[in-house]
Amino acid sequence: MANFALEVTRLGFSALQAISPDLAGRAAFRLFCRTPSPRPKGARAKAAHAAGAARLAGAERFTLKIAAGAKAHAYRLNGGALGKRQRLLVTHGWGSSAEYMAELVSMLVATGAEVVALDFPGHGRAGGRFLHMGLAVGAIAAAEQRFGAFDAVIGHSFGGAALMVSAAGLLPGVAPVACERLVLIGAPSEMAWLFVDFGRMIGLHPAAQAVLEDEVHRVTGRRLEEFEARDTLGAIGRPVLVIHAEDDKEVPPTHARRYQAAGKDVRLLWANGFGHRRIVGAAPVLGAIAAFLDCDGGEEGVSDESIKKDAEIIPFFELPARRAAL
Repeated sequence: MANFALEVTRLGFSALQAISPDLAGRAAFRLFCRTPSPRPKGARAKAAHAAGAARLAGAERFTLKIAAGAKAHAYRLNGGALGKRQRLLVTHGWGSSAEYMAELVSMLVATGAEVVALDFPGHGRAGGRFLHMGLAVGAIAAAEQRFGAFDAVIGHSFGGAALMVSAAGLLPGVAPVACERLVLIGAPSEMAWLFVDFGRMIGLHPAAQAVLEDEVHRVTGRRLEEFEARDTLGAIGRPVLVIHAEDDKEVPPTHARRYQAAGKDVRLLWANGFGHRRIVGAAPVLGAIAAFLDCDGGEEGVSDESIKKDAEIIPFFELPARRAAL
């Protein structure tokens, strides 16, 4: 938030929670879930978005209906009766869209796989300005219902966290995504830190903060503290590739280390120098993902060594820095 807008917001919540902490907490949750405008801002963002749109121009497009009237949007490439091949799902981060994942999508398409790329509610072509983890996991379930089981799923930032939550079957009443492998790129490993930081930013007092966090339970059926890597990822029991950059300024590298400690099936690959956003289109990262998804190549296809890039850290596209998860 801009400084002036933040000050006005803080004043508003100060007044509201003095009257009703319950109203303030619920209003804070609505604000937390409000997504940025899908229109790219800045020259880099516009260029990246246009390039991504061009790559996806030939894709089939689908609308996926979720709960409470929400919708997701899906692109499919290499669909139809093309014979036996992998089916892959790609999910984006908060404030992003499938267009910004297009380099990754193009690489996967080039392998001959059927690739489905989602726009979560409130993002891209899905419409709306509202998203929370329950809706994201619902969108993943709707994609599986529409296109069939996926061989592997690949997600960046919030999209990676949503895939982890889905694969672990955390949300009551929502079928877990069926996949053989997961790739999590710059993904958070737990959610509480975001809510604590957000509450501090807008000046919530403890009573209103508790209501904000209780809203997570209301919309997902799970307590905030249950979205925790060590309690979920280890139970998935499938190979997981975690790719992160130690220079990631939005999702600290401690999250990648926590994923690594969550289970023996987790492999961590450092992609230093690519930050939080350029990482999704970096050539060494794409190569590592391709090797990991090539089951015939075996587990040795992905090196345990870090990917290093000696370069100035320049954002791949300009999006709001806040909100990598829930």
